[in-house]
Amino acid sequence: MTKDGDTPGLKLLRAGTAIPAHPLALDARRTLDERRQRALSRYYVDAGAGGLAVGVHTTQFEIRQAGLYDRVLEIAAETARQWSDRPLAMVAGLAGDTEQAMSEAKTAVSLGYDAGLLSLAAVSSRSADGIIEHCAAVASQIPLIGFYLQPAVGGAHLDADFWTRFCALPNVIAIKVAPFNRYRTLDVMRGLVEAGAEDRITLYTGNDDHIVLDLLLPFHMMREGAPVTVRFKGGLLGHWSVWTQKAMQLYRHCRAAAEAGAIPQDLLALDSRVTESNAAFFDVENDFAGCIAGCHEVLRRQGLLEGVWCLDPEEGLGPGQRQRIDRVLRDHPDLADDAFVAANLERWLET
Repeated sequence: MTKDGDTPGLKLLRAGTAIPAHPLALDARRTLDERRQRALSRYYVDAGAGGLAVGVHTTQFEIRQAGLYDRVLEIAAETARQWSDRPLAMVAGLAGDTEQAMSEAKTAVSLGYDAGLLSLAAVSSRSADGIIEHCAAVASQIPLIGFYLQPAVGGAHLDADFWTRFCALPNVIAIKVAPFNRYRTLDVMRGLVEAGAEDRITLYTGNDDHIVLDLLLPFHMMREGAPVTVRFKGGLLGHWSVWTQKAMQLYRHCRAAAEAGAIPQDLLALDSRVTESNAAFFDVENDFAGCIAGCHEVLRRQGLLEGVWCLDPEEGLGPGQRQRIDRVLRDHPDLADDAFVAANLERWLET
């Protein structure tokens, strides 16, 4: 789709916005709790999110094996349309081999999603040519967001040459950069600039360990001996599935400061505090084993979720993770949006 024919959601995605990755609400039987699933979507919309990312890692990739992919995407799209008249960028997670990813893309388009965030985990063993062919095939079905996912949760190493080729594909509109590794983040930047795509493709941070700095700092890359400046203009983050109202405020402050070229020291200092919070939520101590359940725990304490259950019975909070979340809540209460949730929870939970 050309820029002239963009949906309002695509225009938002190109400009850069703040998108939480949507969790999955389950009951004690580990079946979908549609009431709380809708409540989460309402929470994110009212918190000021620029859109919703559904069917992604935070939603649990296992929704596909559980037969929940279509329904979960449908609930979020319906709720977003019914709950707010403002434009929202709706992003569908796409996974699996080429046939599956293309099928998911068609489903997403039929439900009104603006773009697809493509996981490459299922095709990571293919050659670079094979992965690029896979991406091109999926991009023929839906505007595509690239996804550099960290290896700890299923990602693979993708070098600068790969990103140069990826950025040359038509219908690629953005990249979520989430390797949790500065060197590999710079590989994406280098590929983007080498492809001459810095004005066409929007960068979204998924580096939960450096959210604030990613949004604030310019990145200077060289092309044919001349510097090219690129920036992250948005964020698409599992971390933003919790404390979302405060996260949206922080995003707006970061964008305004970056655009003004004047970054206050107290805003820079927030980077370490947000990262420390993420370490607890994402269970860094246990190599991210409880990264989904940790976000569930924060939402459970606020009343948005009933429990921390995941589709995989073996997946839950890591050893000591609950205590680390306790400490973060004690040390950084100003980053939490507990009062906002408490004031609106009953309304969000209405059927």
